[in-house]
Amino acid sequence: MRAGESAPAWVRRLADDLAAGLRELVRPHLGRTAARNPTGRAAGGDTTFAIDEAAELYLERFLRGRGRPIAVYSEDRGLVEWHGGGEYVLIVDPIDGTRPAAAGFEAACVSVAVARRGERPVMGDVQYGVVQEIKEGGVFRAARGEGVALVAPAGGRRSPVISANADLSRLFWTIGFRGRPAAELVTVLGGLIDMSSVDGAVFDIGSATYSMTRILTGQLDAYIDVGPRMIEVAPWVEARFRDVGKGHVLNNSPHDVAASTLILQEAGCPVTDAAGRDLADRPLLGSDMGYQMSVVASANPGVHEAILAEVARGLERLAAAEPPRGSTR
Repeated sequence: MRAGESAPAWVRRLADDLAAGLRELVRPHLGRTAARNPTGRAAGGDTTFAIDEAAELYLERFLRGRGRPIAVYSEDRGLVEWHGGGEYVLIVDPIDGTRPAAAGFEAACVSVAVARRGERPVMGDVQYGVVQEIKEGGVFRAARGEGVALVAPAGGRRSPVISANADLSRLFWTIGFRGRPAAELVTVLGGLIDMSSVDGAVFDIGSATYSMTRILTGQLDAYIDVGPRMIEVAPWVEARFRDVGKGHVLNNSPHDVAASTLILQEAGCPVTDAAGRDLADRPLLGSDMGYQMSVVASANPGVHEAILAEVARGLERLAAAEPPRGSTR
């Protein structure tokens, strides 16, 4: 963490205005069939859709028109400097939850994080984050060391509502699923799925940002994505990721979780990787395997520790499993 640093007012306003503008652009396209048309591949290998392209073009017009020296990193365009670049970088996911957005569901957000650039910025350099719901209109903001501010969909401040549940049988949680091989993922998380399937619930919402912010609304207890940790403990699984990802390994990258990680931490909610390690030193500006990270975000320390213990047991099962024929350990 970079204590004692705070993003200046102008760059916070820039992030807020960008998030609000992207929301207004994308909202009319929610649920439209044309928004689901694939248009290519992002730098990290994920499919891009027509709605993604429209958002990226708006991002360019917005930054060109503001005239501020700023750098921006987005999945589709990578790192781009505007008006000389300056000392700050915006880490932008114009639509986190493109598939829910294309289907017209609520689970899609704009995510903008602000960090000092430096030589090699890391997650701990993020000083400000804003998450803007696209369909409903709620806003989540945090500045490092200053706590969180939530705005209700109808306007007006609201307070975080955070679950005190630490019973895994009653866990309401979401899973990082897109692009992850299903059989191997269930090997790791099947115990937790079974444990919570009657008195709790597991969802595949399709957006890390939306899932993580639901912890602050009291709707969820946790968001769990174990993808990169699976490859760490069982390297043969990488080939299965590439089978599912059409040649690419698809997991959460910093642009997916940079803003929401700061927001949850400022609300006192634990966020680590699936091994319980702090995310602060993870490199910030990239999307390939070297930047991807597992994420466990929880409502409280008790449930976080219980989840990590259950995930560790699942990873042991995966490490002991026989790889598919033709794979190597």
